[in-house]
Amino acid sequence: MVDHRRLGRELELFCSDPLAGAGLPIWLPAGAAARHAVEEYLREKERRAGYRHVVSPPVARRELFELSGHLDHFGDDMFPPMRLSGDDELMLRPSLCPHHALVFRARGRSHRELPLRVAELGGMYRAERSGVLGGLTRVRAISLNDGHTFRAPEQAVDEVSRELALIREAHADLGVRASGVRLSLRGPGGDYAGDEAMWAAAEGVLRDALARAGVAYAESPGDAAFYGPKIDVQVRDDAGREQTLSTVQVDHGRPRRFGLEYTAADGGRRAPVLIHRSMAGSMERLFAHLIEVHAGAFPAWYAPVQLVVLPVGAGQDAPAAELAAGAVAAGLRAEVAHDGSLGARVRDAARRRVPYVAVIGGREAAGGAAALRLRDGRELGPRPVAQVLDLIGQVVAARSADLLPG
Repeated sequence: MVDHRRLGRELELFCSDPLAGAGLPIWLPAGAAARHAVEEYLREKERRAGYRHVVSPPVARRELFELSGHLDHFGDDMFPPMRLSGDDELMLRPSLCPHHALVFRARGRSHRELPLRVAELGGMYRAERSGVLGGLTRVRAISLNDGHTFRAPEQAVDEVSRELALIREAHADLGVRASGVRLSLRGPGGDYAGDEAMWAAAEGVLRDALARAGVAYAESPGDAAFYGPKIDVQVRDDAGREQTLSTVQVDHGRPRRFGLEYTAADGGRRAPVLIHRSMAGSMERLFAHLIEVHAGAFPAWYAPVQLVVLPVGAGQDAPAAELAAGAVAAGLRAEVAHDGSLGARVRDAARRRVPYVAVIGGREAAGGAAALRLRDGRELGPRPVAQVLDLIGQVVAARSADLLPG
């Protein structure tokens, strides 16, 4: 069984330390490099999809979460307040949507600005019990790929359909293997906000969008958010445990609670519908899945180190350093390995799941070339250094799952 916790230790992707605290993993250089590559991809995909990125603090005054409804309906999962003075209490946020509501209401809005799409890869915190914490799948500090769209209610189905398409595209590029889709609804006895009409409207939007996309789904009563129903894209680990990764939610209540309005074409004031969505979920849960799906051998475009250069002897140190420097200048993550026999260094690169190994001996150095080996065992033989960099660059730029250009 592939376990992301074991591979995370072996590949030095992340670690946990009692001094940091349970559920608070530390991303090591290799894991951080892979994560940053994925974060850059997600931000660029959002930018191209019309999102505007914001940055908001992971704490806020208690009153913000009273207004959003989180304290009433989600308070048991929040960390306790930090009292700064008699009338000033700060709390770690359990989600980003309250801050994004403040982005909308930072000034007056017109219908011409809609849809207003804001996105952030931001931190949020949940007071999970120690007994449910594990690796990267269940943590207390969460880095969420989050987005919120404020749109006219009659356009909500179009927006949800659009988000489902973005999720499919992102999953294909990342290598995510979804196990199914849930329509998460209210259940009996649950703690939910809002009235019947709002819930019925939101549920209808999600059903229509799923039907339009031709997506098969299972209903899951009792798994809705406290403010609205949601579409959950599920993934399953090697042990058979299922988790939610990506999600789309429809919310009529937060705009009303925050007094969010825009000027309609007829001059009247209307409340937008708020669509919450995450293309790829939290970085923690996403990488728990990706580590296991790829057994640590990430696609070349987000591999921690994309190229290791191996000089056969000291006489090839200079051309090896030059090749690595050229790779870095071309935007690749590359390094030179000197220590140990050539065979040991090749095996170490394989252990680390490095996609490309370039070997430079005396003959290659004399000809300005390198012998390229692929992670899957293929050997391409000597070729000019410029060709080596071009080949890797093409694969990375295409975000290909293969190690050779298509």
